[in-house]
Amino acid sequence: MKKVKIYEYKNCSTCKKAIGYLEKKGTPLEKLPIVETPPTLSELKLMLKYQNGEIKKLFNTSGQLYRELNISKKMSNTPENILLDLLSKNGKLIKRPFVLGSGFGLVGFKEEDWKKHF
Repeated sequence: MKKVKIYEYKNCSTCKKAIGYLEKKGTPLEKLPIVETPPTLSELKLMLKYQNGEIKKLFNTSGQLYRELNISKKMSNTPENILLDLLSKNGKLIKRPFVLGSGFGLVGFKEEDWKKHF
């Protein structure tokens, strides 16, 4: 089984659940701190494809920074490349956990969705 890359935030209970789920399944993990080491632009573009081009799915819409920057109002008229660049520089804006595996990507943790891959 190939190693799965998981971007996480140490104080995030959803991340902890997701990592526990993967460890229970025996999945090899590469854990990365999402704030200090956000996903690269190419990883974000790949995840966007896995999310059917729905850029809003990549954002942590319940996060403080998302609200402070008023991104929900700006999203519809901001070019995709600008939004992706913003995400690549601000790990707190990214929905977590952010998981890239061989041929798939997942954001957030919904066990029923994860069962399809693990």
